[in-house]
Amino acid sequence: MEIKSALVTGGSRGIGRAIVLALAARGWQVVFSYLAHAEAAEETRRAAVNGGGRALPVQADVSEETGREHLIQTVLDSFGRVDLLVNNAGIAPRVRTDLLEVSETSYDEVMTTNLKGPFFLTCRVARVMMAQADREDGLTPAIINIGSISAYTSSVNRAEYCLSKAGMAMMTRLFADRLAEEGIRVYEVRPGIIATEMTAGVREKYDRLIDGGLLPLRRWGQPDDVARAVVMLAEGALPYSTGEVINVDGGFHLRRL
Repeated sequence: MEIKSALVTGGSRGIGRAIVLALAARGWQVVFSYLAHAEAAEETRRAAVNGGGRALPVQADVSEETGREHLIQTVLDSFGRVDLLVNNAGIAPRVRTDLLEVSETSYDEVMTTNLKGPFFLTCRVARVMMAQADREDGLTPAIINIGSISAYTSSVNRAEYCLSKAGMAMMTRLFADRLAEEGIRVYEVRPGIIATEMTAGVREKYDRLIDGGLLPLRRWGQPDDVARAVVMLAEGALPYSTGEVINVDGGFHLRRL
């Protein structure tokens, strides 16, 4: 049986960690990046091993070319191929501030990490995927972008984040169009209100909104909810779809009266 090789960015905590563990449990050999949380990365690695899988943490900044190249070379050196790329790494603004007060420093930091880095990593990985021989087991390469309901939901106190995720939505369409002829499927998984460190600071706010009926499914999303969608797409559950957005948002995207 051929190795199923995956590269997941931002895999040490939250949604990324859940994705790494879910893939490893399904037999994927996973390389995942982390930026600063070495202990959390090691915990993720151990959890993958304890679950019977394999995951290799790599410290790399995907917003920089050297970091992206380091990641790709590690995957190729370790497993010889890349069958799946999950663009998960992302940051929120360090300080939430009014739209009219956004600094160029914050804008550049968020956009570089959330959009520029994934864009150029995808370009590079796509070329690797295109150069690979066909798999005997029929598994086709896939690229999955972890987006956000912020792609279309206005939050005027974190404009740079919304812009980065709106850009990722178009990035998904562009790569889906370009890579279809190469046999590479491209998707966006779009989480809603997920219980992670990123949302911990607004827990009370979202508790009130959820209790008040904001979501048809009245609960917080969990990282594993997102991971389940990633595994489904990675393993070819939608072979005649590309460019598709899978909402994991408790029904937030529904317009209701």
